[in-house]
Amino acid sequence: MCRHLAYLGEPRSPAEMLFHAPHSLLVQSYAPRDMRGGGSVNADGYGLGWYAEGPDPLRLRRSAPLWTDGDLPALAGSVRSHAFLAAVRNGTTGMPVVEAANAPFTGGGYLFSHNGLVRGWPDSVAELAAKLPITRLLTLEATTDSVLLWALLRERLEAGEDPLSAVTWLTGMIEEAGPGSRLNLLLTDGRTLIGTAWTHSLSYRDTGDGVFVASEPCDDDPGWTPVPDHHAVRVTGAGVEILPLEADRSPEAR
Repeated sequence: MCRHLAYLGEPRSPAEMLFHAPHSLLVQSYAPRDMRGGGSVNADGYGLGWYAEGPDPLRLRRSAPLWTDGDLPALAGSVRSHAFLAAVRNGTTGMPVVEAANAPFTGGGYLFSHNGLVRGWPDSVAELAAKLPITRLLTLEATTDSVLLWALLRERLEAGEDPLSAVTWLTGMIEEAGPGSRLNLLLTDGRTLIGTAWTHSLSYRDTGDGVFVASEPCDDDPGWTPVPDHHAVRVTGAGVEILPLEADRSPEAR
């Protein structure tokens, strides 16, 4: 599986949790604590996305291990942003190891990441994939489960659906299609941050001026709180909410 983290709050540098914390994303790339199956090293690439001026985020992705990039610590240290998302990848066997397969995925002002796998790929989700516009299906960045999840989610967001509702729908549809799928999702538009815990670990920490959400706590601060399985965390300027993932799986919702 992969490891990822996101932040929303007062501007700060991504370098803190990516490189400087005791259990930073860099450490998690080679010594994760809670992978729950699917390998032990996240060496198939990394990505960082952040918001600067305007609604659209900036993004850097590479297909090499995070620890091989000697320039990124200084680059990340030069950034101060109110919202960012970063991920390291452990690609599922049989899926391509290419830059385009790495989170965060972008579009419509959003950053998105998926930590986990879709059971029965690709047969289990063929019916869902067939509902996408053919041009979108033919122009997917890479042939991976995460890229397809982003395409499905983006359709709902572009139709004007509330982000939490869209994420809840996606989780329910994928679980129905591929029971036992691992679905830790992170989604932000720079104003709201949503994460899901679905058969995978997820925690958050409220620092008072911002909130981190991560696959694993990045330090030993007692403020890290696990998100219960089959729940979502929603972070806004008003605070943190923990909500059950209760998808509407009726035919009308599909």
